[in-house]
Amino acid sequence: MPFVRMAYNTRGFLLSGLVLLGSLQAAEAGVVRKFTDGNPTAQAGRERVSINAGWRFSRFESNPDSLSYDVLKDWILPTGNDFIVNGVKYNRPSGVAPGSNVTYVQATFDDSGWEEVDVPHDWAIKGPFHAPNIPNSMGALPINGVGWYRRNLAIESSNSDKSIFLDIDGAMSNSAVWINGQLIGGWPYGYNSFRLDLTPYVKTGENLLAIRLDNPLNFSRWYPGAGLYRNVWLVKVDQTHFSQHGSYITTPVVSAESADVDLTVEIENKKNSSRQVEVKTDVYVFDTKTGRAGADVIASFPQATAEVAATSKQAVNASVTIANPQLWGPRPDQEPNLYVAVTTLIADGAVIDTYETRFGIRSITYDGNTGISVNGKRVYIQGTNNHHDLGSIGAAFHLRAAERQLELLQEMGCNALRMSHNPPAPELLDLADEFGFLVLDEIFDVWKQQKISDDYHVYFDEWHEQDLRTFIRRDRNHPSIMAFSIGNEIVEQTTSSGGATARELVGIVREEDPVRHVSAGINNAQAGSEFADALDIPGLNYQGEGRGTSFTSAYPPYHAAYPDKVLWSTESSSGVSSRGTYLFPVTSANSTTVEDGVGEDSKTLFVSVYELYAVSWGSSPDKVFGMQDKFPYAAGEFVWTGWDYLGEPTPFDTEARSSYFGIIDLAGFKKDRFFLYQARWRPDLYVNQYLHSLPMAHILPHWTWPDRVGEVTPVHVFSSADEAELFVNGKSAGKLQREPSNYRFRWDNVTYSPGELHVVTYKNGSQWAEETVKTASDAAKLTLTADRTTIQGDGRDLSFITVAVVDETGTTVPEANNAITFSISGPAEIVSTDNGNPADFTAFPSLTRNAFSGLALAVVRSLPGASGEITVRAQADGLEGAEVVLEAQ
Repeated sequence: MPFVRMAYNTRGFLLSGLVLLGSLQAAEAGVVRKFTDGNPTAQAGRERVSINAGWRFSRFESNPDSLSYDVLKDWILPTGNDFIVNGVKYNRPSGVAPGSNVTYVQATFDDSGWEEVDVPHDWAIKGPFHAPNIPNSMGALPINGVGWYRRNLAIESSNSDKSIFLDIDGAMSNSAVWINGQLIGGWPYGYNSFRLDLTPYVKTGENLLAIRLDNPLNFSRWYPGAGLYRNVWLVKVDQTHFSQHGSYITTPVVSAESADVDLTVEIENKKNSSRQVEVKTDVYVFDTKTGRAGADVIASFPQATAEVAATSKQAVNASVTIANPQLWGPRPDQEPNLYVAVTTLIADGAVIDTYETRFGIRSITYDGNTGISVNGKRVYIQGTNNHHDLGSIGAAFHLRAAERQLELLQEMGCNALRMSHNPPAPELLDLADEFGFLVLDEIFDVWKQQKISDDYHVYFDEWHEQDLRTFIRRDRNHPSIMAFSIGNEIVEQTTSSGGATARELVGIVREEDPVRHVSAGINNAQAGSEFADALDIPGLNYQGEGRGTSFTSAYPPYHAAYPDKVLWSTESSSGVSSRGTYLFPVTSANSTTVEDGVGEDSKTLFVSVYELYAVSWGSSPDKVFGMQDKFPYAAGEFVWTGWDYLGEPTPFDTEARSSYFGIIDLAGFKKDRFFLYQARWRPDLYVNQYLHSLPMAHILPHWTWPDRVGEVTPVHVFSSADEAELFVNGKSAGKLQREPSNYRFRWDNVTYSPGELHVVTYKNGSQWAEETVKTASDAAKLTLTADRTTIQGDGRDLSFITVAVVDETGTTVPEANNAITFSISGPAEIVSTDNGNPADFTAFPSLTRNAFSGLALAVVRSLPGASGEITVRAQADGLEGAEVVLEAQ
């Protein structure tokens, strides 16, 4: 029998104020597409204000204040007390806390010479590259040092009897917070969200908030970013209110006819006397287009009354049945429908707190033979791994940049995301809910044993419970999350102690969320090991397809050991390539380990984009697909990676600055591999409002090779067709049938001559798709294309502008590398440029950028509170320039 867990589904989401035993700060974010920084969100007792604007910032490469985590630790550890269940809570030491005499925490300090910044802010992304002592594995950018942020907080007299909280969605790293010169607390793990209670320390009028961050030289294996890189909020609420992460919704029984919805709400009373309260919850359909609840109440939970003792918390439970529910499910076969539960807290006849929680209704089944099923329909996991940086704008979270990444992944056919290897921004999970992605939500890359000197192993013993519980509570109401991951390639996975730690962490997850399954990425532990035994879903890194050149799969022994457990590849492929670069000769194999002269060029730092080359432990997509087809019980894969990311520039670990692993490059341009996955993941024509596409055939390489006339230049075609005929300058090079074990069409003996490639493909005997590639002439001009020509004038919205170097006919010149200079007029600014070349060390804010393989990118951001016409221009010596007009509204 399959193990069935009927799930869940909420996502705390404040347009006002409640979160169901899930996450308060994440829930309170509201409809993230709609909020404007600086504008308060208030509704019946609760106010949540963005304090992203108006900070002063300074970074110090050496320690300016003699503070450190070790010095501050005893005062910071109590911050996590609400999330300690199994261990002993920490007492705040008596006496004066460290740092009170530091100049930067004093209101009298003159910070007018410091940089003015808004958050989210990544201090490292502006560069320059080749930062001293920072390895290329971390992006070669200046992530290290101590950063201080300061700003004033105005507390009105009307808030004097309120509870005041500071919510920080992410601060990299070792954060410590002072208000009016007093140390409040902090949180070392830079990826987790946390809350601080400012109530005992704030006063009516102006208050000085100071935040110290401290990044060591070696604390990450990839680019971590630096600074207050996610949103920061001030929450003002009655002393009796819904707790942080104060609600939890599950749907234990789901069908097309009805759904049982269970709600747990936690109420916190900060007053010194008990208080009687009433809890009332109505459910509405949630419209993601408007960001609002519908007009009609769909269902109401029974009203409940509770007596909450002084300075305590109390949970209230309720259930309701919703008739004919609109189910949440992953696209393209299902719809990600959402609801919102509006919960009010009433005392003495008045509403004292209100909270809105988005949720979805779905069932999920985990089965050892059929994998993951949602609402009774099997969903083969077509997932990608994704690091948290957003390319040239760095780790600072921008909603539109994250949305763009998901749009391109979904266009490719991706239906699942692994948050490798850390908690994501809350808004990214909101987007996953809305787009209809399934999510493997991950917490740790390291436990007790280090991978590098200053990584999370330093904090694990004292912080793992707090980090894990706050992570689960923040995220567990998202319908998109199908499983939690407690680790990736953990060093101690083959040891008994590693097995014990795995059991402990799995136990914590089950205490916080008894519904979802627990996974981890395994690269060494064997089937039957204590580590693998502890997991609900063993995640195999590269072992499903066989590492490197091996065709020995770990799926059979794992399936034999755990016939009832879901198995999937938490990392697959690790193919490498640099967009638009084709190297010769081309391997005749369907997967080859990359090395100098074999798919890579150590002088140019290019990796061939024939997409047949992978790192020593990895495999081409073709090999992965073939091995997957042998094991139909496997649930699917998470490819390493969906997008290129900063750091880990394998195979040029010390020469380049960003990865070659992505299916999409760092600038957001599709590599050829994109179409190989699209042919596999979207083999049929989808015609609906979300995933409309035409039948696809994609030719590689380009056909502009003045130095290869008369030389063999293989031509490959990616398509889901079963037959294809290639024409070279009008002459047939042969018609090929695609065998089940082949995932591309290959004409490996084509001789290059300028002109035209044309392919016609067939499916089930009928013509399917065709494509033509022409030889480009000399570069003549530039073209500019905006992904969006209308943006919000809120100081946050973005437009991504692509420049192409083209010939007189408009054909992109595929090897053009002209220096392009961007300029802008109107109510916007160019925040960064890029070209997708992992070896380009030009600083991202530079307005001059060389084209790479004929393309470059400029990222435009609106100015706050401004509207009007924006003109972006691009110029290059000897070429006709171009411009594109945007509108800020």
